[in-house]
Amino acid sequence: MNTTAIEIRDIEHSYAKVEALRGVTFDVQRGEIFGIIGADGAGKTTLFRIMTTLLLAKNGTATVDGYDVVKDYKTIRSRVGYMPGRFSLYGDLSVEENLTFFATLFKTSIEENYHLIEDIYKQIEPFKKRRAKNLSGGMKQKLALCCALIHAPSVLFLDEPTTGVDPVSRRELWDMLFKLREKGITILVSTPYMDEAIRCDRIGLIADGKFLKIDTPDAIIDSFDKPILSVSHPNMKQLLNDIREYEGVHSCFAFGDADHVVFDEQPNLWQFSAYLKDKGYDDAKIERIRPSIEDCFMYILDKKIEK
Repeated sequence: MNTTAIEIRDIEHSYAKVEALRGVTFDVQRGEIFGIIGADGAGKTTLFRIMTTLLLAKNGTATVDGYDVVKDYKTIRSRVGYMPGRFSLYGDLSVEENLTFFATLFKTSIEENYHLIEDIYKQIEPFKKRRAKNLSGGMKQKLALCCALIHAPSVLFLDEPTTGVDPVSRRELWDMLFKLREKGITILVSTPYMDEAIRCDRIGLIADGKFLKIDTPDAIIDSFDKPILSVSHPNMKQLLNDIREYEGVHSCFAFGDADHVVFDEQPNLWQFSAYLKDKGYDDAKIERIRPSIEDCFMYILDKKIEK
C-alpha cells in the first residue's frame, strides 16, 4: 500500500496578476497531521481548494489518496472531508438536521459512523435542536468537524479551523485531531497561529505562494543557526527601535510582552546590557531563549528577502 496520502507537484495558480501559488511541491504521509503555516494571503486557502477539487490549478499535478484531482474529482469528493475557513453549514437548520443532511448526502447515516464523531458530538448534543447560526464559535467548529467526518473520510482538510475560536475550544479541537489521527485519518490543517505548528507531525512554512521550509517542528527549530535573546521592559515600543540600532543585531521583533533579538554572532551580554542602560533601560530583563516556530519563520523569511 502506498504510504503517501497526498502528492503535490509544481502547483501554480493566479488570480488576474496576483500569483497565489508558485510551484508548490510537497507530500503528506498517511496517518500524519501536516500543518501549513502562514499569514493571510500566503496561498493556504487556494491550495486547499485545489486539493479538494473545488478549483483547477493553472499548472502542476495533485493526487489525494492516490486519485488525480482533475480526472478523479468525484472519487476524491467521496473520500475526503473538508472544513473551510468560513462557517458554511446551513444556519437555519438545527445541529441534528445539518448532520443528518450531510450523512444523507454521502449515502450513509449518523449511526453508521457515529464512532468517528462520538467524542465531538457529545459536546454539542445538548444543543442538537438549536439552529446552527445561533451556536457559539467553538460549537460551530465542532458541528462543522462532525459534518466533515460523518462519511468516514480517509483524508481530512481543515482550513484555519481555529480562527476566531476561544483558547479553550482551540485546545479541545486539537485534542480531537490527535484522536482522529489514531484512527488512521490523514489530516491536513492550515493555520496562521504559529503556536499550533508544534502540534503537527510536520509543517510547511508558506509565504507569497511558496513553501519556505518543510520539516518537523523540532527539526526546523534545531536548524536555527543564530543566537537569540528575549528582552523585556515597560517601554516596549521604544525598546524595539533602540535594539534595532545596536551593532550586530540581525533582526528584532515584538513577541507578546518581550522583544526577540536575533544576532549575527554570539553577543557580548555585558556590552549589550550596558548599551541598554545607556539608553535608559536600567531594569530591562535579558535572557537566552530557544527559538519558537515564529522566530524561525521570520528568520527564514528574512533570508529569502535578502536573496
